[in-house]
Amino acid sequence: MRYDYVSVGFYTFDCLGWPVSGIPPGGGTSFIQDLTLAVSGAAGTAAIVGAKLGLKTLAVGGYGRDMMGDWAVARLESFGIDTSGLQRLEGIPTSSSIVLTRTDGSRPALHLKGATGHFVVPEAEFDRVTDTRVFHLGGVGLMDAMDGAPNAALMAHARARGCITTVDIFAGSPADLPDVAAVLPHTDYFIPSVEEAQALTGLTDLDAMAAFFMERGAGACIFTLGGDGAYYRDKTGLSFRIPAFAVDVRCTCGCGDVFNAGFAAGLLNGFSPQDSVRLAQASSALNATGLGSQAGVVSLADTIAFMRACSVKAA
Repeated sequence: MRYDYVSVGFYTFDCLGWPVSGIPPGGGTSFIQDLTLAVSGAAGTAAIVGAKLGLKTLAVGGYGRDMMGDWAVARLESFGIDTSGLQRLEGIPTSSSIVLTRTDGSRPALHLKGATGHFVVPEAEFDRVTDTRVFHLGGVGLMDAMDGAPNAALMAHARARGCITTVDIFAGSPADLPDVAAVLPHTDYFIPSVEEAQALTGLTDLDAMAAFFMERGAGACIFTLGGDGAYYRDKTGLSFRIPAFAVDVRCTCGCGDVFNAGFAAGLLNGFSPQDSVRLAQASSALNATGLGSQAGVVSLADTIAFMRACSVKAA
């Protein structure tokens, strides 16, 4: 395979400020201590972390003819990522966010949907973008032009090529389920947040939610649980929970997206499912110590050392 990791979907330019306690009234000004820029999104963050963890990575998505897009592409390339799969769209802005990070790490955002909702991977490109060991689709529910049948066809092609397939989503209600259900039959590992899983299913029990998605075709479900760690269940009956690492949280932006790449890196390095989830959790924990997606992740060796040394939260 030409690549280790192909990350398709949601790429966004973020401007993040910390700490933000509220929007000042009228034309007022609040002073903050830190400001940074980042490439984020379920595909963008995963691509950067994959590259940091040693994976040869291709980015596939859309961006606009604007300063945000130019910066985002240059930033991706600075990590050694192949950006030849990114499409510059005329008349469409780059997907962008203003992220207001609170002292507790939570981060309300103002988001411009932009190019993520408009780019299309043509069938003529299917072979090239699936020439990879792991194929990641990140941002189902935001990819208006690709959601549904186009994403299903792309995922089916990836499976037929022998790729390991992973899926992350952006879902807030049962109305998003048809787009998710379209790709589940071609998904080896389905990796939503627990809040997204609950919103899609109307359920709260982890086992019941996993069964819901596996009945619709997913080979395994991994739910990210925020400060409570992560849950794993697959069709072989293997099921476990991994606690979160105990870190001082600065910003949770992108923690779930970082998890995707950490898990892929574990699989590609021959780790067990349990250790792959631990590596994903360690990657997320490191991310939470910095401002902006992937800020705290340095390398595979650094992340493994952290995973082995850092204590976990009490159950």
